Amino acid sequence: MTTTLRPTGPEERDAAGGRSRRYTISVNGRPAGRVHLAADPGDAPVGRIHELVVDPADRRRGRGTVAALAAEEVLRGWGCGAVELRLDADGSAALRLAEQLGWVERSRNMVKEVAPDAGGPELPAGVALREMSAAEYPEWLAAEREDYVRAWTDRGLPPAAAARRADSAYTRLLAEGPVTPGTILRVLEIGGGRAGALWLRNGGELPDGAESYVYSVAVAPEQRGRGLGRALMVEAERVCAAAGLRLLGLHVFADNTPARRLYDALGYRTVTVNTVKPIG
Repeated sequence: MTTTLRPTGPEERDAAGGRSRRYTISVNGRPAGRVHLAADPGDAPVGRIHELVVDPADRRRGRGTVAALAAEEVLRGWGCGAVELRLDADGSAALRLAEQLGWVERSRNMVKEVAPDAGGPELPAGVALREMSAAEYPEWLAAEREDYVRAWTDRGLPPAAAARRADSAYTRLLAEGPVTPGTILRVLEIGGGRAGALWLRNGGELPDGAESYVYSVAVAPEQRGRGLGRALMVEAERVCAAAGLRLLGLHVFADNTPARRLYDALGYRTVTVNTVKPIG
C-alpha cells in the first residue's frame, strides 16, 4: 500500500511571512489521518509538525512513520534546517517512534497541583523578596530577552529565528509592560542589589491547561547554591494559591539539570515533551 500526504487546501501565509499547510494522510487514495505543518519566516526557517494523527483503524501499520518522513520532506522543501514536534508525555508509542526516527528531547513542559494553603518561602538572612518596580522593568526586560535568545541559540536555533521568537513572545505576553493583566514580577534583593527575579502570569490562555505559569525564574550566578531558586518557586506557588488557582505550569530545557532536579523535588510532573530533529 502507498501512504502519501495530500494537501487539503492552499498554503497559508501570515503577516510575518510564516507558512503553514494541512494535509490528509492518504493510503491508496483513502483518508487515514491528518497532518498540519508550519514554518517560521526568514532565510533559515524552523519547521513544526503541529499535528500528526493516524486514524485508529490504520495504526500499528507504519502509517505514522511514513507520514512523519513525508512531513520532513515537505519542510525540507520549504528550506527548513530543523523540525520541532511536541509529544504528550504519556504517549509512549509516539515517543518511541520519535526516538527511532532521530528526534531528541530539547525541553519539556511541567505542571503541579498547588495546595490551596501554600505559604511563602523562608528566605536566608539578608535576602528580601518584593515586587519589581516600574523603574526596574526596562533593564530586567532587556536582560530577560538577551537570556532568552542565548538559551535558544545555544541549543541550535538560528540567531534570527531566536530573535523573532523572543520578540513575538514578549510582545504577546507583556503587551502592556509590567501592568499587563495577570503579570506578577518579583525581585530577590540582597544588600540593595537584585539577586534574582520571578516572572509569573495568572490566568489567560496558558500552555497545557495551566491556570498560572512561571515564564522565568532566574538567580544571579554568584548567588546560586543558596536555595534562592527554590524560594522563588515557592513564592510562585503562594501567588498562584492566593489567587484561587491550582495548576501551575512551566517550561524547562532538557539539559538544565539543576532546574530539572528542583522541579522534580517540588513535585512537578511532565505533560509535554518538546523534540527537535535536524533535517538540513
